[in-house]
Amino acid sequence: MQILDIVVFFAYMIGITLFGGSFYKKNKTSSAFTLGNSSIPGWVVTMSIFATFVSSISFLALPGNAYLTNWNAFAFSLSIPVAAFMAVKVFVPLYRRINSPSAYSYMEDRFGPWARIYVSICYLLTQLMRVGTILYLLAIALNAVFGWDIATIIIVTGIVVMLYSLLGGIQAVVWTDAIQGILLISGAVICAVYILFNMPEGPGQLFTIAMENDKFSLGSFGTSLSESTFWVVLIYGVFINLQNYGIDQNYVQRYMASKTEKEAKRSAFFGGMLYIPVSLVFLFIGAALFSFYTSAAGTLPPELQDPGRSDRIFPYFIVHELPAGISGLLIASIFAAGMSTISTSFNSSATVILTDYYKRYFKKDASDKDSMKVLYISSLIISILGILIGVAMINVQSALDAWWKLASIFSGGMLGLILLAAFSRAKEVKGALVSVIAGIMAVLYLTLGPTFFGEDIIGGQLHSYLTIVICTAIIFITGFLISTFSKSRKPGKPEKMLVK
Repeated sequence: MQILDIVVFFAYMIGITLFGGSFYKKNKTSSAFTLGNSSIPGWVVTMSIFATFVSSISFLALPGNAYLTNWNAFAFSLSIPVAAFMAVKVFVPLYRRINSPSAYSYMEDRFGPWARIYVSICYLLTQLMRVGTILYLLAIALNAVFGWDIATIIIVTGIVVMLYSLLGGIQAVVWTDAIQGILLISGAVICAVYILFNMPEGPGQLFTIAMENDKFSLGSFGTSLSESTFWVVLIYGVFINLQNYGIDQNYVQRYMASKTEKEAKRSAFFGGMLYIPVSLVFLFIGAALFSFYTSAAGTLPPELQDPGRSDRIFPYFIVHELPAGISGLLIASIFAAGMSTISTSFNSSATVILTDYYKRYFKKDASDKDSMKVLYISSLIISILGILIGVAMINVQSALDAWWKLASIFSGGMLGLILLAAFSRAKEVKGALVSVIAGIMAVLYLTLGPTFFGEDIIGGQLHSYLTIVICTAIIFITGFLISTFSKSRKPGKPEKMLVK
């Protein structure tokens, strides 16, 4: 990078860090730290939800995935309208009615303490994998810029983000998310246009090369369940996005941080829908990069020609091909976006530990001073574990594939339980417990079965993306049937269904 890029990078990073830290004085209480006193403007929450979808995972991994394969990942984006509709009609009204900082207190109300513990543990595991993945991707970007050791970058970044998240609380998280969202969209468009008009034979060459290599393909439309076909990714996206909107603490905190329910609904809907065209731009960049380097408009070093390094190609392009100043700004925005996303995970995970464990089982009437101590200690523990996972992800072939597989596994089918709670009239604890046990057994079978019993078993013939689909279906259907036909169900006023 040129001196101008380095100046822009560090100036931007210092500025965004100071901006986030400026909210410190507004976070003297645990309520302000976790919910921002429910006074955050609607447009900020909208951009924050969008930025939560994007983060550095999309900015780096989507182009890398499209460069290596095709636009198969876009099927995931096409599933968002289903989840956004459900958020507006079901999830936002539900959580606004409950009025709790935790997304999981409702589970205890419906099925008892065990349900709250199960779902919150699944969430914490998923967030750990998310933090590790983003730290790894950020390290790739800085490694391309400065050549620093990836493991060192992961460790230092994790520590810096932990301190940053403790200073600003949820208000710093959502406001920096909003800024990063605007910059990420602008940066992606600039990159796409630059590549398009810098092909040796003009823009048409980009499309010719990409189409000859099926880079615009959405994947196979066949019925195979062992490959990432269009249908497998689409159905996976429906379930993952329903889980995001329906039981992800990151999203629920934003519902509660909005001033009104109407604003929360609008933010949930448009924040998700905005991701669809933006993800398309990211995928276009991946296909464009393939055409760019195939046409010899630029040259990749030998170490990046390995398929396992596809996630590093876009950062390399930003550093070596874009004009001075633009490179520094884009690298800074990628890094800062990752910081804000990681700080979101720190904030939400700490909120879960405080609300669902400390105040529930150790000190129900904890003072704000005690609560803030728990938030700080929880953030420290989550950051250390996230750093270790980030280091472990070095040399993973595709960070996007790894993230999707791990998210599917550690989610444990918890979506099934929230759907059962929302759409079932009966408060049948036994049915819910049996269904969760069945779901856990399915997760273990699908993930560990092929290792111990060979690839010929059913689990070995299914794509890992389908883990969450199968587990969710098992939990919901089993629990619904038991609650419907159980003879032990006591008569009384049924729970009000959320959707008529």
